[in-house]
Order: sequence, then C-alpha cells, then structure tokens
Amino acid sequence: MPQQPPVPDPRPRCPWCLTGARPDPVYVRYHDQEWGVPLHDDRALFELLVLEGAQAGLTWLMVLKKRAGYRQAFAGLDPELVARFTEADAERLKNDPGIIRNRQKIAAAIGNARAFLAVAEAFGSFDAYLWRFVGGAPVQNAWTELRQVPARTDASDALSKDLLERGFKFAGSTICYAFMQSAGLVNDHLTGCFRHRELGGPFPGRPTSSTG
Repeated sequence: MPQQPPVPDPRPRCPWCLTGARPDPVYVRYHDQEWGVPLHDDRALFELLVLEGAQAGLTWLMVLKKRAGYRQAFAGLDPELVARFTEADAERLKNDPGIIRNRQKIAAAIGNARAFLAVAEAFGSFDAYLWRFVGGAPVQNAWTELRQVPARTDASDALSKDLLERGFKFAGSTICYAFMQSAGLVNDHLTGCFRHRELGGPFPGRPTSSTG
C-alpha cells in the first residue's frame, strides 16, 4: 500500500517557527523540543553560545542546519578541546563548508572557549555563573504577540556587559537575550503556544517576572 502523508500536527505554536508555505521540520522540532527548555549542561551551553554568535547577521534556521557541521568541525563543541585550537585549526575552519566561514566568528568561538573555561573555573561551572542573572529560575513571561517580545532586557544587558569584560566576543545584548531564550532562562513562548504552559508559563496577562 502507498504510504499516507503524515497528519499535520495541529498544536498551536509560536509563529516564528512556521514561516513559509511549508514550515521547515528542523525549525518546528527545535521549537517543540529545545527552545525555552532550561539548560544546565556546560557543554550544551557552550554550543549555544557558539551558535548564537554565528547567527549574527544571519537566520537562526541557517545556523540550526549547520549545527552538525559545527559539532564535527569544533571537536563536538567541547570547550576544553576548542580552547586548545591553534592558528592552524582556525585556518582549517575557514575552508570548512559545514560551518559559517567567517574569520571573526571562528576566532571568537576559539577565544570564547578559553573565556568560558575561565568563568567555569571561577564559579564552579558556567551554569552556576549564568543562572545568577535571572536569580536561578526561568523568567516566566506571558506575551500574546511576537511584537511584545523584547530584543534585549536589563538582564541581557548585564550579562552582555559582564561577558564582554571577561573577554567574550559576539556577546552583545541582543545575542545574549537570544541565548537566554534558547537556554530557557526566559520563557518567551507566546501564551497561545502549547509549549508556554508546558514550560511553566502563566496565564495570559502581565508577566510573573520581569526581564527588565
């Protein structure tokens, strides 16, 4: 018998993952399974930092589709291994089609690995350092429309300022806020999205916590 086409998933989602006539399954899967989920694993946090920095000026979907390439090119995105990369490694990466071949972004990923390890040593883990900026628990917002979601907040400004002072690159406030959303420090799923309540979001109305 011929295979039947998959039944569309009717659950309501944030519109940013449904762009185009046929939403990209990579984007939808990321929205459903990863975006906004509280993340506490240092290696995974480093991976997100690298990918968020790589996104600057590009689309997040483009970066997501190169994530496997980044993992292969950057030693599994293990910060301890990336921190040991040499100039020869940087030159190799500039010719790797599996990643975004931007000289500054490649150098930032290597330099950020070293800064990441320094933070982890100072605070016990990068996770312990990062979650201080939201008081240790996710900020639960209750936005009803995409236009309400901020691009930066006082918390992302503070994180960005501190990261830059510690030697991180591609760590501006907008990038930091996107990182905070991805890593679940902030629940910015819209109230009409099925993931909003699953991740502890409040009923529509004013946010229960302020992102600044």
